[in-house]
Amino acid sequence: MSDDHDAEPTGRPGAPTGPSGPGASVAHGAHGRPRTAAEKWAAFKKSPFLPATVLLFIVAAAAGLFAGSYTYSMANPTPHRIPAAVVGQPDDARGKKFVQGMEQALNASLELHAYPTYAKAREAVDEQAAFTIINVDRSGVRMDLSSATGATVGQLLSQAAPQVSKKTGVPVTIKDIRPLQQGDPRGLALFYISLAAVIVGFVGAIQLSVHARALNPAERIAYTLAYSLLGGFTIAAVVDWLLGALTLPFVQSWLILAFTMFTTGMVFTMFNTLIGRWAMVPTWGLMVLLGNPSSGGAVSWPLLPSVLGHIGQWLPPGASVNAQHTAVYFPGHQHVFPYLVLAGWSLLSCTV
Repeated sequence: MSDDHDAEPTGRPGAPTGPSGPGASVAHGAHGRPRTAAEKWAAFKKSPFLPATVLLFIVAAAAGLFAGSYTYSMANPTPHRIPAAVVGQPDDARGKKFVQGMEQALNASLELHAYPTYAKAREAVDEQAAFTIINVDRSGVRMDLSSATGATVGQLLSQAAPQVSKKTGVPVTIKDIRPLQQGDPRGLALFYISLAAVIVGFVGAIQLSVHARALNPAERIAYTLAYSLLGGFTIAAVVDWLLGALTLPFVQSWLILAFTMFTTGMVFTMFNTLIGRWAMVPTWGLMVLLGNPSSGGAVSWPLLPSVLGHIGQWLPPGASVNAQHTAVYFPGHQHVFPYLVLAGWSLLSCTV
């Protein structure tokens, strides 16, 4: 009998085959064909490369926006309107000439408010309703500045007034009735401590979400409050007791810083509850890109773009700077509005 009769036919089930035999296609099956675009996209979405790629673009955009937001609001501060209290003889020809010269020099409008007495005008300054008192009499003009109300505005006024006096021939005397503290000659220290409270507040909440995600809502709120109280105390102690840069009304400043940290921490927690791992994006945009440049801490609000000046008062960074600034430089004249802003954001966030 021939060997061909006993040989198993090629391709018979179970027959051994080489790499090029029919069994090859069976062995590799679907794994041997190229994946479709839909399959590749599905695999990419499940991999860590998708969030890493998204973060790549988010970080790049955040860097540009961060630089742009601060440059837009701070690089070339331009006054728009500067509230000023007027006493004495505001209708005097020399007084009008001086005011017009100041407006031309500043390229801004002096928003004049007449007061019957100097005491009333000084009260307006203490309430931060005016940046300067212009007192017009027969001898000329006396300009009382308040650097504590706005360091950048005070600097502009003090630089422009002598030039206007020389140009118009109207004698002017300048005095700073609310100077900044010696350790804060540019008025930035309060902005920096508020900035620290804002950023550390939401960074603490981020760390809780990463390392203590099993906390229930009540526990998370309690721990946010705890690190806010401790963090606010530390900031105030370092700036006042350790460095001596500022003399703070310690308890009030501490509680404002703690309130700020709690608010920003809870804002992140709110966004984390709503949109999960991308919560840092709206938190960073609201607090850092928009809130800090418009807070009035680094540049006084009359020098900010008008829209930013209005928006900043309604955001936690601006509320924190306003409350802290009044507590340090205008004790006894505290306004309730900044605390209501912080309380509103905290209540909304805790509710969510």
